[in-house]
Amino acid sequence: MSKPPTHALSDILDRLERLADGAELAISDVVDAMGSSSFASLMLVFALIAASPASTIPGITAVVAVIEFTLVVQMIFGRSSVWLPNFITRRHIATDKLRKGVDWLRKPVGFVERFLKPRLTLLFHRPWKWLPLILIVLLTLFMPFMELIPSSGSIAATVIALYAASLLTRDGVLAILSIALLMIIPVLVWQFAPGL
Repeated sequence: MSKPPTHALSDILDRLERLADGAELAISDVVDAMGSSSFASLMLVFALIAASPASTIPGITAVVAVIEFTLVVQMIFGRSSVWLPNFITRRHIATDKLRKGVDWLRKPVGFVERFLKPRLTLLFHRPWKWLPLILIVLLTLFMPFMELIPSSGSIAATVIALYAASLLTRDGVLAILSIALLMIIPVLVWQFAPGL
């Protein structure tokens, strides 16, 4: 008997939408709502923000890059709870663009969820999980510069979101896909933006 499709990703969008009920949303509120030990959920939330139309907010790609870098480094070193610097947690996001971003993400997220299930879960244990985490750290170092190249920051954030989704759903096939894309993106950026 097949398992019902996961709703883990849609649940994240639901929680984010409930948070976006005022004019602005503080980064600290997002962390509190997702839980200070929910590294994968926070990785997914901030990557989705940078991958959605909300990425048009000036500087959001660079802010998300700092957040993802900080989260992933802590995951590599086995930290049990999230720490983010005050200059990040005090920042606010305009919720009108965030709500539009969440609405825009509903359809692709709902489609992807139909195919996700726990498999090849060995990939989420050490040392196997270190490879994608290190690749994400390297990618985040390039992301602030990607604001100079239209859509490249959103593409990078989408790949990070794919890996975060694989962590949440324990889907090793999705993890393998995201690892492959994490390896390809820096090469593509280098090819199409040799002057950077």
